[in-house]
Amino acid sequence: MDNGKYEPVIGLEVHAQMKTKSKAFCKCSTEYNAPPNTNVCPVCLGHPGTLPVLNKNLVEFILRLGLATNCTIRDRSIFARKNYFYPDLPKGYQISQYDQPVCYDGYLEIEGSKIGITRIHMEEDSGKSIHDFSTDDSLVDLNRCGVPLIEIVSEPDIKSPKQATEYLSKLKQLVVYLDICDGNMEEGSLRCDVNISVKAKDSKKFGTKCEIKNLNSFKNVTDALEYEIKRQTEVLEKGGGVIHQTMTYDAKSKTTSPMRSKEEAHDYRYFPEPDLVRVFVDQEWKNKIKSELPELPEQKAERFVKQYKIPSYDAEVLTQDRAIADYFENVCKGVGEKSFKAASNWVMTEVMRVLNEEKLEIADFRINGKNLSILINLIAEGKISNNIAKEVYAEMLKITDLSDEKQNPEFIVKEKNLLQLTDSAEIESAIKKIINENPNEVKRYKNGETKLLGFLVGKVMKETSGKANPKTVNDLLKQILLISNLR
Repeated sequence: MDNGKYEPVIGLEVHAQMKTKSKAFCKCSTEYNAPPNTNVCPVCLGHPGTLPVLNKNLVEFILRLGLATNCTIRDRSIFARKNYFYPDLPKGYQISQYDQPVCYDGYLEIEGSKIGITRIHMEEDSGKSIHDFSTDDSLVDLNRCGVPLIEIVSEPDIKSPKQATEYLSKLKQLVVYLDICDGNMEEGSLRCDVNISVKAKDSKKFGTKCEIKNLNSFKNVTDALEYEIKRQTEVLEKGGGVIHQTMTYDAKSKTTSPMRSKEEAHDYRYFPEPDLVRVFVDQEWKNKIKSELPELPEQKAERFVKQYKIPSYDAEVLTQDRAIADYFENVCKGVGEKSFKAASNWVMTEVMRVLNEEKLEIADFRINGKNLSILINLIAEGKISNNIAKEVYAEMLKITDLSDEKQNPEFIVKEKNLLQLTDSAEIESAIKKIINENPNEVKRYKNGETKLLGFLVGKVMKETSGKANPKTVNDLLKQILLISNLR
């Protein structure tokens, strides 16, 4: 089967839950994991006679993202009712935006490609249906009802599953940097629907699209798209036609299956929300939000290269997560300019290794930036070797109390007698002992097998329990071997 004549056309609809303390149109808490049906009130439950009131923070949050994604900001936008029935939607409609979203016509750049953003609009979340406790009954938790969301709808500019995950990753990074969403896909703070169609490469006309709902991880997005591209391609290869459907994804089998016929906008009977006034965003408000935007990832990475003289690769890795970037800068505050690269290396390797292995956020990391900078300074000052530093680092990780002075590297080095040996006479004594114990290797070295120098250096380091200065060992060993050779 020749799949080379087909290509996918992909668009993403991403729902991001806002980090407001209260819901979109009432004062109920947005706390996650509260007991079921406790964060509710007559407004979010849709009781007759209640009136919604717009949360100003929701508007400010969407303006942050709109400005950061190069969107046009609509001066006047309105809310609409999206009507449908489901047990976890007590009002029988969802307050959303339809034909007049507040942000539109933006883009994100992904490795030189621009992915257009059709619109970013505000809406409220529905409740949650729970089917896990019984095969016969479903439970409903309405805590999530009315929680503020923004939906980011991309243009069909995405060409592959890989590019889709890159776009989603960039979007997640952005909402976290802007401090409007925690980006936690497992808890549902960031959810993704994908629209996917397949067309002949030489055709300008798009194929029939299907929507895959509620993908909650980057891997699921990639796997679901790869399967659906393969499925639609096989249908076309056999001369069939793709049916316009909403699909669900099974992560265990890595397959999609039809859930229902795809709804169109008219199926929801959108009409203007009569209980909410227009949202008016004047130039002064836009300017205020723009002036308060934090340093964005690309800007931060560019500054890191200039300020800390680290490679672009390091800067990109360190700025993927805003909290890790802040941690790196805290480390740099305590070290000299010549140690900025060392700080970068330690954060990218040893720190991020522990975070990955233990599935920690940097906020929960057991070594603060100050103590890591002290460790790096001990290496730079020649007081400990890199190998000893890793031993000290392992000891630091055992201390769970960040305020405990025992986590200070200087305390550990002193307590365990790990200060680097710099006394030439003592190192020379160890070198002579190793030379006497390894006459064959010394002879081969003198006969031209210079690679054996590393072997002899290793023996000396072991003899001194790793405390000898490696450079001093290297230099002295060469001198002693040269002198004995001349004799």
